[in-house]
Amino acid sequence: MLVYAMIFVGVSICIALVLNLWRVFKGPDVADRILALDTMYINSIALILIYGIYAKTSLFFEAALLIAMLGFVSSVAFAKYLLRGDIIE
Repeated sequence: MLVYAMIFVGVSICIALVLNLWRVFKGPDVADRILALDTMYINSIALILIYGIYAKTSLFFEAALLIAMLGFVSSVAFAKYLLRGDIIE
């Protein structure tokens, strides 16, 4: 029963990723596109974690941690670029 729940959650997260990708391309504003990118990396972390639980290995948890760190840094860089127009001063 747990396997079916993980498959359902995986499919739901994939649908959310596709909808986020649509928002990245059709977003009316730059802030909406950046928010969609943030949501995409959070959804990809969740998808990797679900697959790691399904495969019963801890390797995917480390990959999810790496994506989380890179996603945070990229969010800060995008926000700084929007506010000041320059990333490195």
